[in-house]
Amino acid sequence: MKFTSPTKGTMDIVEMCNDILEFVKKYPKDSYRLIIGTDSQPGRETCFVTAVIIHREGKGAKFYYRRSFHKTPLTLRHRIFEEASRSLEMAGKIIEYLANMHPELTIEIHVDIGEKGRTRELIQQVVNMINMSGFMAKVKPYSYGASKVADRFTK
Repeated sequence: MKFTSPTKGTMDIVEMCNDILEFVKKYPKDSYRLIIGTDSQPGRETCFVTAVIIHREGKGAKFYYRRSFHKTPLTLRHRIFEEASRSLEMAGKIIEYLANMHPELTIEIHVDIGEKGRTRELIQQVVNMINMSGFMAKVKPYSYGASKVADRFTK
């Protein structure tokens, strides 16, 4: 599983997690949030981008992303649930690396859905799925991990 860091290039999940830990260790008294969001872009293949963001609250952030493709066309509903599932899967993998070293790190799952638009009827189902998995869900306009960062790399 390969990720891209805009500042450090290609890295695997262990290298990414180590880079996140180094970032957090520089300023241990600050508050951090780990944000995971996935967005997709339909086409001949559906492009999925999962962004992992470590946000040093009030003082900046670092991010990484992973791009993958799904060959068959997906409905909007299926794409939204696939985005949420990919974010949850990524959160589970990252927890394996970070939980023992930084247990107080808040993890948020950002989903590219909101009260306006065609996805509004999916909000409750998707948020419940994420919350029942033990994570905090954020939707538009607060879901910048998916709607801004991941979206930027789907095109």
